[in-house]
Amino acid sequence: MQPDRPDNAEPLPTDQRLPHASGNGGNQTLLTCISVVIPARDEEGCIASTVEHLHLELRLHGVPHEIVVVDDGSSDSTWAILQEAAGRISELTPVQNTGPHGFGRAIQRGLKASQGDAVVIMMADESDDCRDVVRYWQKLNEGYDCVFGSRFVKGGGTIDYPTIKWVLNRCANLFVRLLFAIRLNDTTNAFKAYRREVIEGCAPILSPHFNITVELPLKAIVRGYSWTVIPITWRNRRTGLAKLKIREMGSRYFFIVAYVWLEKYFSRGDYRKVDGFIQESASRPRFAPLRPSQPASGGNQPGDDAHPHGASERV
Repeated sequence: MQPDRPDNAEPLPTDQRLPHASGNGGNQTLLTCISVVIPARDEEGCIASTVEHLHLELRLHGVPHEIVVVDDGSSDSTWAILQEAAGRISELTPVQNTGPHGFGRAIQRGLKASQGDAVVIMMADESDDCRDVVRYWQKLNEGYDCVFGSRFVKGGGTIDYPTIKWVLNRCANLFVRLLFAIRLNDTTNAFKAYRREVIEGCAPILSPHFNITVELPLKAIVRGYSWTVIPITWRNRRTGLAKLKIREMGSRYFFIVAYVWLEKYFSRGDYRKVDGFIQESASRPRFAPLRPSQPASGGNQPGDDAHPHGASERV
């Protein structure tokens, strides 16, 4: 089955290269291992195949990896299946989130347990294509701090996307784009990749639920990390039940978007990345460096605060 192609799919630019000699994103540090963090709750029908297919794909392309699956209080046999799979796949680390539960809390638990110098957040139901994890790895090693997948750019697509969910998705993402003046058009999708220093630089992570899917990328952009976009494919789950409850999440999404928006326009850049550091406050000493200082990597995009290491936006 071919992915559905949205009529308003946006083309990717033909040249995504930034004016920087050492790589597209400017970060010269080559990665050694990628951690794929997968939150799971009552996913006995699909979690084994998700892990096995992901592991096989990464091994096939020689990507050093670990897979951290967080059982977020499952009432079915998800944990037993993970335990059995870990006996066959040494790269698999099952972790239990004993509570409180929530999609965002499970991801935070997985991030703490992971060891890689890069992280991909992936769904347990095989809605995300494991081949895109390989492309994330390759793109991060071009020098970007973050790589965001989009289902709504040229080359991306969706399969069996419920109509009402599609409409709400496009409205929410348009709202975020206008509010932050950015070109990223699939902010709400959890399936994204980050270097470890970005995760550390986005602390504190506040979202206990699905609103973490917008908190991490928006904070990364607002705090000055370089990023790019690649097309990805998404397909609706074939087993189990969706965990996202739209009615419950609307206000939570709005809260976290408002929080990051206030930081962008009213924090005076106190939390932005500065010469390889995160500046918590202008009156406090900086933290230890997250990575070596880099030369400036190109101009800012419209809507970004002026900054010598401005984040790049490529959609």
